[in-house]
Amino acid sequence: MGLRLTAASLAAFLASLALVSGAGAAMIGIYRNGMETTPQRAQVVKLSGRDCARGGGSGVLRVVIGRRTRECSYRTPVLGRDLEIAATERLLSATPRRLRRQAFLSVELRAGGGARYQLAVYPGQRKVQLRKELGDGTIRYLAIVKDESAVRGIDRANKLRLSAVNLGRGRSRLLAFVGGKRVAGHVDESAGELSGRASGFSVGAAKGARGAVASFDDVVVRVPSPF
Repeated sequence: MGLRLTAASLAAFLASLALVSGAGAAMIGIYRNGMETTPQRAQVVKLSGRDCARGGGSGVLRVVIGRRTRECSYRTPVLGRDLEIAATERLLSATPRRLRRQAFLSVELRAGGGARYQLAVYPGQRKVQLRKELGDGTIRYLAIVKDESAVRGIDRANKLRLSAVNLGRGRSRLLAFVGGKRVAGHVDESAGELSGRASGFSVGAAKGARGAVASFDDVVVRVPSPF
């Protein structure tokens, strides 16, 4: 079942954690969405994307990318700086064969103003990228892993997890997991370049993703434990 949080209660909870150094702390869940019902799927709203069709059924949010669109991104109700997001994502066989190698699935943190941290996997290539995108469109690749066995292929579930936690002095530690396996880690010395607070997920392709079809479920957002 999805956890409904008011903006005020969520802000108060996150504020109570503001003084906690979360770099080495365990993470505790504050939001969960199994995409089982229409109200649950409605909690997730589009963050970016020109032509994005969405639907549901069988306990998933289903997204189809339309014309002149490279990516469809959606955000959860949870906003914050020190967060972890996890989701189960599938690139579906309804995606045209010509597009399957180029299409990626992702989770993202600190999104806003066109900037974000993003963990992306390419089911058609078994490739992983941990990247940082700035508001001007510049992309910095923080880690690239090829032939990663943890990445699953078409129609198979990819369990993605990304955390970003401040270390102080403008630095943040990023940890990325696929299927429970840690695939990348990075300390960003210029974390202040990202001012966004949105957490979410997406499907896309760099040179246009028209026809890409993906499903998303089991979305969880966590914060560092103060205990």
